[in-house]
Amino acid sequence: MERKVGEKVVVLLRGDITEMETDAIVNAANADLILGAGVAGAIRAKGGPEIQEECNRIGGTHVGGAVVTTGGRLKARYVIHAVGPRWGEGDEERKLREATLNSLRRATEKGLRSMAFPAVSTGIFGFPKDLCAKIMLGTVLSFLAEEETSLEKVVFCLWSQEDLEIFQKTLRRL
Repeated sequence: MERKVGEKVVVLLRGDITEMETDAIVNAANADLILGAGVAGAIRAKGGPEIQEECNRIGGTHVGGAVVTTGGRLKARYVIHAVGPRWGEGDEERKLREATLNSLRRATEKGLRSMAFPAVSTGIFGFPKDLCAKIMLGTVLSFLAEEETSLEKVVFCLWSQEDLEIFQKTLRRL
């Protein structure tokens, strides 16, 4: 499924984000930038130890923040590590919006044309998937429509059919 935003496009697909050939992929990170399980573990396994080594040099970021490393052995040249909130920690919606916005800003600062997001914070962080879809898609659509950006294509690469259907339903409503 696709949605045009002027000359730009938002794409929803089901797949493995570590196989994306976009300029950058987004890692659903923790504040310490330790590549543990889930998306981060897959990025570590396929991208190689250099990504974790770069994260260690950066040292971490705040919830809602985003930092960039190279993509190591991934097809994507960069990994944008976005720190989403844990459900129940307070002010989660604003924090997820900020993590999404800061990821878009980091991609723009690098002059990137394409990037791929997972459903940030919906795994072990427990963020409700329907609310995640509403916040992340709404933030991306607004950013592409209103901000100066090098981005031409933003992909949501979703792991499960259920996640894809939630994002498709949400995008139809926005």
